Amino acid sequence: MEYYRSHVLVCGGTGCTSSGSATLLKLLDEKLAEYGLEKEVKPIRTGCFGLCEAGPVVIVYPEGTFYSRVTPRDIDEIVSEHLLKGRVVKRLLHHAKQAETAVDLSLDEMPFYKHQTRVALRNCGVISPENIDEYLAFDGYKALEKCLLHMTPQEVTATVIASGLRGRGGGGFPTGIKWQLASKSESPVKYIICNADEGDPGAFMDRSVLEGDPHSVLEAMTIAGYAIGAHEGYIYVRAEYPIAVKRLEIAIEQAKGYGLLGENILESGFSFDIHIRLGAGAFVCGEETALMVSIEGRRGEPHPKPPFPAVKGLFDMPSNINNVETLANIPPIINKGPEWFRSMGTEKSPGTKVFALGGKINNTGLVEVPMGTPLRTVIYDIGGGIPGGKQFKAVQTGGPSGGCIPAELLDVPIEYDSLTAIGSMMGSGGMIVMDEDNCMVDIARFFLDFTVDESCGKCTPCRIGTKRMLEILDRIVSGKGEEGDIEKLEKLAETIKATALCGLGQTAPNPVLSTLRFFRHEYEAHIRDKKCPAHHCRALLEYVIGPDCRGCTACMKACPVGAITGEPKVVHHINPDKCIRCGACQTKCRFGAISRQ
Repeated sequence: MEYYRSHVLVCGGTGCTSSGSATLLKLLDEKLAEYGLEKEVKPIRTGCFGLCEAGPVVIVYPEGTFYSRVTPRDIDEIVSEHLLKGRVVKRLLHHAKQAETAVDLSLDEMPFYKHQTRVALRNCGVISPENIDEYLAFDGYKALEKCLLHMTPQEVTATVIASGLRGRGGGGFPTGIKWQLASKSESPVKYIICNADEGDPGAFMDRSVLEGDPHSVLEAMTIAGYAIGAHEGYIYVRAEYPIAVKRLEIAIEQAKGYGLLGENILESGFSFDIHIRLGAGAFVCGEETALMVSIEGRRGEPHPKPPFPAVKGLFDMPSNINNVETLANIPPIINKGPEWFRSMGTEKSPGTKVFALGGKINNTGLVEVPMGTPLRTVIYDIGGGIPGGKQFKAVQTGGPSGGCIPAELLDVPIEYDSLTAIGSMMGSGGMIVMDEDNCMVDIARFFLDFTVDESCGKCTPCRIGTKRMLEILDRIVSGKGEEGDIEKLEKLAETIKATALCGLGQTAPNPVLSTLRFFRHEYEAHIRDKKCPAHHCRALLEYVIGPDCRGCTACMKACPVGAITGEPKVVHHINPDKCIRCGACQTKCRFGAISRQ
């Protein structure tokens, strides 16, 4: 076995990879060889560290020094100063870049991490996802060994039930109960399915787990197979996740090579195999019945339930479906016990939840917090607040199926029932933050437009009803809204929720209903006053030149339609009838004399 005095962890998640982390690794190898350190220092490509805003991220252990936004030209200094001479490169410290100080904080001391509890993400950014030995060193496959050699299938299921783990894919159904139902179905053939079809805009929780800790999902699927009596599993993953797919393929081959997947696992007499199926990007295939149809090679369309998958699922056989994050919680629950898991979170929502934090927020990235954590903690303590001194306006949880939560509800605890009570939902974990410049009518229109585009078209309420809602919203944001439009939206929304075939259609109106509930005045301003309070909707804008105008003529030269008139050194004027509201004049004005009204 090789021993190294230092390990250099380089983020290999999609975000940092797109920012050039692969180049950093290559340069790191070259510089270590140049300085004769290749036998003393080990570079490791990991999964996502979580703080995507700071990428590419490089962490040096055992010190735990956190370097952010590392560029190729920084590698030589990291090697020659830190790794060779033991001197931290203070200018690259993440904390130094945030607070203009050169304090070398550990991860536990950094504001982004100190409020988090990493369970599903426990190995992401810690191990090499392409090295099974590193997973084994962090208790990998220990839970599988415990289940196969020391527990009955019924005891495994009872442990998951006792933990209170609820499905992290959005529905929140008790995972152990789902396993129990599938186990009771009598059939010689059953299936375990991992739903990795993560389609919500801005969501990347499941992708990050697959990229950073693929063996945890394989181990959990095998445990689930043992619990319900299945010997075959499928991972349905988006083809748009090439890094995740590659690492899953590597992990499956490694697990088979170690006898942890395949025939007679650990000589227990239990056999289990896993296959990968690629999705083509259809949002509706995140719905479990549509997903199974897609695995079978047919067009992904949902069908009514019952029968439920536990009775008649994939290839008409009893099946159990869990999403990636749900499965990632299984090994630690088996290893540490249900009481440990219940010690986190709330009584009805135990454990932690992973969120993809994005939008108008300083610290975009991946966050895992105990259930019951207030939204305020996530947005301000972990997320670092709103950029540019802007005011927080709302946060969208649950993706296109969720709702917008206003500032006055920031202290609502994050858990299934409390979010549902205010018209939103947990969803798979997308969390999009909006500030004062966001128009809530246009936000509702954006999410509904996505849903209309992704509808499979099978049922009339979703196919036609959401289209009619979108047409009304398009009229409103273009300044053509009419009295009665709000009531039409509400009536259509309630009808669709009550009659659509699947969860996609039933929840599609949620963004509209939640914005009407908390931001109704914005709809009324669009319709009655023909004004957008956020000054966002282009058709309702009016550009005005104020008294600070110096008459420099820059705006007049920038206007593409000649809507601005005036003499040099005299306040200019915009003709609203000719103005196309492109904003070119405001962009060119150096004196802040042009405003949007």
